[in-house]
Parts: sequence; structure tokens; C-alpha cells
Amino acid sequence: MAKRVGAEGSFAVAEAVRLADTDVVAAYPITPQTHIVERLSEMVADGELKANFIYVESEHSAMSACLGSAAVGARTFTSTAGQGLELMHEVLYLASSMRLPIVMAVADRALSGPLNVWGDHSDAMATRECGWIQYFGENAQEVFDLTLCAFKIAEHHDVLFPVMVHMDGFHVSHVVEPYLLPDKEELGDFLPPIDYPYPLDPNKPITMGAFAPPAVYSECRKAQDVAVNSTHGTIENVWNEFAKRFGRQYKPIETHKTEDAETILVSIGSFNQMAGVAVDKLRSEGKKVGLVRIRLWRPFPLQAFRQAVKSAKNVVVFERSMTYGGTVGPVCAEVKSALYGIKDAPRIMDFIGGLGGRDMSPKQFEALFKRAQEIFDKNLDIQYETIGVRE
Repeated sequence: MAKRVGAEGSFAVAEAVRLADTDVVAAYPITPQTHIVERLSEMVADGELKANFIYVESEHSAMSACLGSAAVGARTFTSTAGQGLELMHEVLYLASSMRLPIVMAVADRALSGPLNVWGDHSDAMATRECGWIQYFGENAQEVFDLTLCAFKIAEHHDVLFPVMVHMDGFHVSHVVEPYLLPDKEELGDFLPPIDYPYPLDPNKPITMGAFAPPAVYSECRKAQDVAVNSTHGTIENVWNEFAKRFGRQYKPIETHKTEDAETILVSIGSFNQMAGVAVDKLRSEGKKVGLVRIRLWRPFPLQAFRQAVKSAKNVVVFERSMTYGGTVGPVCAEVKSALYGIKDAPRIMDFIGGLGGRDMSPKQFEALFKRAQEIFDKNLDIQYETIGVRE
């Protein structure tokens, strides 16, 4: 049966990979995800996980090795962060376009320069167009659960796309928290052995990643877009099955006190926990505020998001990444796109903070709500503000 253990988020991910009976781990160490692959290397060396651990010379090589192992039907895992994710960038497109069910944990980290190893969402947002399923865990329990689910989702025959499980660098990857760790008996048949339907086999040759001239390239892109958008149902079904078995429910869009909220904060990642404290405090003071957590980032859950904010007069976005030279950050751009053209759409304001590992307290979120209301009341022409920047 499940036992309550205390461990950092990185170790929780490693335990999920072990329970999944992963066949191949190919990875290169980079802060703040190194503890994941260090722990997996120990598990393989000690015989706790009977997997092939491939020691590579770079993250580009790690993802390239994952392509090969997934293509022959092996359950495959890797993890990375920040600059490592960007070094993988060109290979990420191959994994998704060839429909290879790779699972990757990303301990999200700021991108250089200046050099910074602490957490924000710069790396996650830089890869949002790569065709992967992407979702976020906010604590050790969530990243454990969602990593297990990622294998089931990626390998489902109606999906066959790679999955990134995002967690905030240091705020989740290195924080020791209690979480429930099931044993093999409790896991049961939730995650059956991998059954990849198109493995490379010399006796049954197939082509992967073929050359596509202009006459067919657009059709390939369109087919992939349709396919990745069609994964919504399976993702929700897997999360619902997980909830029935283990009692913890995950949804593409999750809400907190939004039923009658006039102002709704939209956010992603572990800082949602501080934002929730601020919402509770403001509610106790009679303020009609709420919180919308974006759990599933790609494919974006459009209808669920619209439903979650339909009663709001104001939508306030908090995000941990910038779009240099743009008008707003990437999450706010997604929110504006989702609500564009809707009758009586809410007013939208973007705040950017928590960059490079800088903390956000509940009091700062309270101040964020206050500042947003001031901007709305005065009808100020401000697209976004960066929180706490010293002049």
C-alpha cells in the first residue's frame, strides 16, 4: 500500500520512473534537474530499476538517444532544464512529428544571459510550439502523479505524442515535501507494459522522419496539429482514471473560488499556492476574487478555460516569462487569443514576476490584485507590468 514519504520533487519524479518500469533513461546533468538523473542512475546501479541508462555528452544527444529507444518500442524517459532544453530544441520537433511516446521531466529554469540557474518559465515557453503535450505540477505529489500519468498518456494508441512534465526549478525540484508513494501492488494495471504499435523492425520495414517536399509538407503539419489537439479527451480520461484509483483529481483547468468572482487571476506553476493564499485572504475581506490554474498548457484547453472565466469582469495574468519585443508575455497572449471576439469579454492585464528564481509572497499577490484594479478603474493604457523591478 501507499506510504507517506518525505523527499524533494526530483526524487518523487525518479520514483515514478522506477514504478513505471522504464526501459531506457538517456540524460545529461544540468541544474536544477540533476538530482532526477542522479537518483535514477543510483537505482539502475543498485538494481532497483532494470533499465539501460545511457550516459551522453549533451542534452542534444540525450534526446537523440531517446528517439532511437522510443522508435524500437522501449519505454523511454529523460529530463532536463533551461539551457539543456534549448540545446535539445531541434530534436524536440522530431520526437513529436514522428509521434514517439517519450516522457521528459523539465525542472524549469531561467535562460541565459545573464547566467541564472534558478527557476522561471522561460524554457517552457520557448518550447511551446514544438508539438509536445505539456503540463505543470505544483509540488512533489503532483509531479509524481503526473509523471506516472505521462507514460500512460504518451503511449496510448490514440495519442502517441511525447509529454513534458514541468515543475518549477528549486521551488519544486529541491524542496522536501511529504507525498504518497504507492507500491507495485497498488499501482496494479494502471500502467501496463508499453505496446508501441510501430516499432522499428528489420523484418517489417517502415519509414520515420522521411523527406517531405512542398507538395506534402503542409498536409503533414496540418495532420499533426489535428492529432495533438485530439489528445484532450485521452488526457482527461487518464487523469479521471487516476483519480478513481488514487483519489487525486487533475483537470486541464483548475479553479479556486471563481464561482462569483469578478476578478480572476490566471497563473501556472508552484506560485499558484501562494496566489491561493492571497485569494483566501481577499475573500475574507469581501473581495470577489478567484484563481484559475492552467494545468494543461499544450494542447491548450480552450473551452475549459473560457468556461472558467466566463463570469469575470477582469482577468489578471501572472506569468514567469517575457516575450522580448512583444506586447505581453506568452501566457497572456494565449489568454487574449482564447477570449478574443467573445461578447462582453473581460478586461485583461498582464503581470510578469518571479523571474530567475525571485520569490512571490501572498502579500505580493494581494498587491497585484490591488494594482490591477487601479489600472482597470483608471483605464490606464498599460499592457503589462513587471513586478518588483528596482529602478
